[in-house]
Amino acid sequence: MNASGAVLNVLHTSDWHLGCTLYRRSRHRHFELFLDWLLEVIRRENVHVLLVAGDIFDGIAPGIRTQELYYGFLGRVMETACRHVVIVAGNHDSPSFLEAPKSLLYALRVHVVGVAGEDEVLLLKDEEGQPELIVCAVPFLRDRDVRSAAPGESPEEKERQLVEGVCAHYARAAERAAALREACGGAVPVIATGHLFAAGGRVEQGDGVRDLYVGSLARIPAEAFPQSLQYVALGHLHSPQLVAGLETRRYSGSPLPVGFGEARQEKSVALARFAGGRLCGIETLAVPCFQRLVRLTGTAAELERGLEACIASGEPAWVEAVCDEAVTSALRDRLQGMAEGTAAELLCLRSSAFRSRMLADADEGERLEELTADDVFERCLEASSVPDEERPALRRTFAEALHAMNAASEEVRPCAS
Repeated sequence: MNASGAVLNVLHTSDWHLGCTLYRRSRHRHFELFLDWLLEVIRRENVHVLLVAGDIFDGIAPGIRTQELYYGFLGRVMETACRHVVIVAGNHDSPSFLEAPKSLLYALRVHVVGVAGEDEVLLLKDEEGQPELIVCAVPFLRDRDVRSAAPGESPEEKERQLVEGVCAHYARAAERAAALREACGGAVPVIATGHLFAAGGRVEQGDGVRDLYVGSLARIPAEAFPQSLQYVALGHLHSPQLVAGLETRRYSGSPLPVGFGEARQEKSVALARFAGGRLCGIETLAVPCFQRLVRLTGTAAELERGLEACIASGEPAWVEAVCDEAVTSALRDRLQGMAEGTAAELLCLRSSAFRSRMLADADEGERLEELTADDVFERCLEASSVPDEERPALRRTFAEALHAMNAASEEVRPCAS
């Protein structure tokens, strides 16, 4: 509790994915509108602490315009009543990039934690210099942060060690926070951040969420977060949701749909209020829709009818059409002709049946950017006629290799341009 005993308002958001595109279409304007809206919320709700639980950027080397958007927003936040901003790295972020201006941002009361370490536990003070909040600012925990790998270990052993390592990490952070709270007189709330995949977490197909650990393992149980943590602000899953039904352990979700799989989600941020050193309420605030996304699925005839209805609504929309049949150039031309000159823009037309086709039989109208790495790997399995019983092990090996490659690339600090 601060010296005045006033309510402390903490706003939880995550997974901005600044710089994200959809089928190579820029979304810069949408991110501008979101950050303008977020600034309005900070002012209206008298937010004192802003938490961003990872994946601020969509990649490790954000462009100049994206960086300007990010730093410009932080500068504007400092013109409000918000006293602190706490930012932790997600699996999409470059820890070194985020932490490069750490000292400068600290002068603005922007606290950045890119890498797990002893400086994760933050003591935030009010305008009178009195302790008002302790944050265990835990970023995305990489494999090497929580365990020591050994040759020949089984997937089950990796899973157990990862879960145990994450649990131990949060236990240590909570212990440090408890000691700090005791030193402050015991009336300061303690919260934590995290960027991980909680057990029972809900994802949507095509929402852009990557599994964080090898072979989709290591879903972290709610028990990983000690009871002494009054609120746990999570990132990574894009659907707003609770962990094990607990109001105080939650994902805020991504504020903008990162992919068409999120088109129908209701986006929100979470506002936690503290008084007297205790949590006294949590409210979700709906994020406006800055760009309507429409995913159409079905036969060619059904896609045409769906697009007709979308056009008839008169509302601007980006459209993804997924056909149950083979995509022909004639169908592509018909749909593009229907959308031309209307408020509906057809960004993508693809077939949902590609996994059952051989690589050599791919429709010439299908583009590589429409496929994920997993999609391509599934095609390779089909092309090689790999028996079904052998595929799970191969998928785990592929996931492990992909994860190792992503982790290695995230360590490379981007060159200034």
